[in-house]
Amino acid sequence: MKSTLMISWFLTAALGLAPASARLTAARQAADARVDVSGTWSFQVEFSGGTGTPTMTFKQDGEKLTGHYSGQLGEAPLSGTIKGNAIEFAIDVDVQGTAAHIVYSGTVDKDTMKGAVKLGDLGEATFTAKKKG
Repeated sequence: MKSTLMISWFLTAALGLAPASARLTAARQAADARVDVSGTWSFQVEFSGGTGTPTMTFKQDGEKLTGHYSGQLGEAPLSGTIKGNAIEFAIDVDVQGTAAHIVYSGTVDKDTMKGAVKLGDLGEATFTAKKKG
């Protein structure tokens, strides 16, 4: 028992190893800290009827997202969440006289993101995005 404690102490002290739970917590905090989508993003949305190139501006407060959509469907506020590198946000717009609730969901990797878009009752699409400047 004494030798096991000594080996554990040696590995912790000499190699800078922390208990698994502490390493996992540190890794989660580091991952959360790395993902910050605040700013302006250029989107490319691909759907069966063509493409769209909206711009989204995000403000991130922890896991909460707010912001603004500007594109072919006009202007609209957006809101959503970001958890780890998973992002989801929605806008409500008027499409040719019909109200549409549009939901984007995907993943973020530094200054890019990709995922799927549910275009209300109008179908589905995919998106890619890149953070500006």
